[in-house]
Amino acid sequence: MADAPKDIETLIEMMAKLPGLGPRSARRAVLHLIKKRGLLLMPLADAMHAVATTARECLRCGNVGTADLCDICTSEKRATGEICVVEDVADLWAMERAAVFKGRYHVLGGTLSALDAIGPEDLRIPQLVTRVADEGITEVILALNATIDGQTTAHYIAEQLGDRVRVTSLAQGVPIGGELDYLDDGTISAALRARKAF
Repeated sequence: MADAPKDIETLIEMMAKLPGLGPRSARRAVLHLIKKRGLLLMPLADAMHAVATTARECLRCGNVGTADLCDICTSEKRATGEICVVEDVADLWAMERAAVFKGRYHVLGGTLSALDAIGPEDLRIPQLVTRVADEGITEVILALNATIDGQTTAHYIAEQLGDRVRVTSLAQGVPIGGELDYLDDGTISAALRARKAF
């Protein structure tokens, strides 16, 4: 029993590393989980173990799934010739929640950032260029966050693709400085429908 406080403190420290949780919130969450051990803690531990052993990155697009290729990449219905380029998986899921895009995705894994020393070689931009050539892509939709880094990345991708493919970006509805994961489904839907040439 002497190890229990150390174990609990370790759990609190791990929870505090999650986005949106600080030490106080993590402590409250852990105490709540312990209080509801059978209802929450044990099922959560089982679910986390399952995800830790089965989750993997899609080899083609970078989405998260349980196979080498995600369901979107393997669906023939999604082979529309359109690729929607997003910064991370949360943005892909936000686009899917809006349920207006029927093509495939490409997750960059971040944006170009001189401040953070993230260059083109640190992102999945070369894989995107290869996909455009190999998959007969007719349109690349740049659904990157309306931040300086997002727009810098969009311009770089447009330059890399040149005139080999139609390059568009999300239009109205996405505020400057806004992030896709925080937008409602209607805003994402309007922005996708009103996309414009980049």
